[in-house]
Amino acid sequence: MSRKHLLSLFFWAMMIQTSFGQLSRTAYLSLEKALGEQSFFNGHLTGFYLYDLDSQRVIFEKNSQINFIPASTTKLFTLFASLVILQDSTQTLRYISQGDTLKIWGSGDPSWKYKDFYQPDFQKIIGSHSIILYSDANQVSPAFGYGWQWDDYYFDYSAERSSLPIYGNLVEVKKGSIGPILFPNQFELNTTSTIQKEIERDFHSNQFFYNPKTYLGREKYLPFITSGTLTAELAFEITGKTWIYRPDSLPQNHLSWRGSPLFPLLQEMMYESDNFIAEQMLWMISDRLFQTLDTERAIDFIKKTYLSDLPDSPKWVDGSGLSRHNLFTPRSMGTLVEKLYRILPENQLVELLPTGGKTGTLKNSYQASTPYIFAKTGTMSNNFSLVGLIRGKSGKLYAFSFMNSNYLYGASVVRKEVEKVMVQLRDFL
Repeated sequence: MSRKHLLSLFFWAMMIQTSFGQLSRTAYLSLEKALGEQSFFNGHLTGFYLYDLDSQRVIFEKNSQINFIPASTTKLFTLFASLVILQDSTQTLRYISQGDTLKIWGSGDPSWKYKDFYQPDFQKIIGSHSIILYSDANQVSPAFGYGWQWDDYYFDYSAERSSLPIYGNLVEVKKGSIGPILFPNQFELNTTSTIQKEIERDFHSNQFFYNPKTYLGREKYLPFITSGTLTAELAFEITGKTWIYRPDSLPQNHLSWRGSPLFPLLQEMMYESDNFIAEQMLWMISDRLFQTLDTERAIDFIKKTYLSDLPDSPKWVDGSGLSRHNLFTPRSMGTLVEKLYRILPENQLVELLPTGGKTGTLKNSYQASTPYIFAKTGTMSNNFSLVGLIRGKSGKLYAFSFMNSNYLYGASVVRKEVEKVMVQLRDFL
């Protein structure tokens, strides 16, 4: 090959290298303007990160090294940990059979009598045993997560964690002819006309109150206070077998049972931003790894192994994002999305993430004839984030994270402005 041809090949290769995986000058300047000093986003703290999955290059970033409160985008971390540790099925029970007695320790599976999930076949394990001894001695973490707001205790998005949840640790509330009807029906209902809220639970007990003057039946579910004894009572009603609560330690020699498919739970966690499922996922992960239900230990393991190469070490404290102690940078969030993209087939990852204009928390936003946003939202007072995948008009997929904090207006205002930027970005990619 002549020197002339070699030089031509060299310059052609350099041109491809510099252009591949980069924004055009027009697109770059437009993003700079959309997020710059004269933009809406200059009024609060904003971080942005855009990554080309094909060229494996960062093609735009702004404040991507700054920590933000991620809110429910924390569930992307929980999703990743669930996929690499739990893989395809839940961790339901650990057990020992001794004659007519079955000893069980819950592993955190949230499926039992919760929503419309596939039900673990408990009869398969119970069999001919006439007595079930139930223990929660393997539970290390408390019912509430670190940094959760105490006054969320009566909202359904803040249900307690437990080793063997039933009904999602929620009381179902239906409007009756003369007041609310609660299920399971052993939860007592007292009436009063002196409280401010139309229906609520006592802070320290499973006693529920409603105001007959204001009750409209808007609340569908209320959390109950969990306990080993209450779990045994609820399980007895469901199975017809005698359940006795006895907090014995888990012995070394025992059997393990994985009772339900994992994918539907993960999809519900992501589509509906289900906090309860997310928290129980971390407990199942801990059980699989250490045979204890310990959120902190599970997170520490995942961070030191599968996430040790993140650009910035995250402060990760729960599975759901309810805690304001969670702190992640946009570039670590974007890197996590890339990790998810590498471990899952593209169609499966897209199926797990809410799709703009189609599914989950994005059903009513990012509407387009061809879906282009596949992402998790995270909303908390003064914080809004969107993290996931964007498909450009070219058909290529990019990982991105768009995080906002310290604004004083409503989250809906920020969401609309974020959508404007993402539409513009789609058209440039």
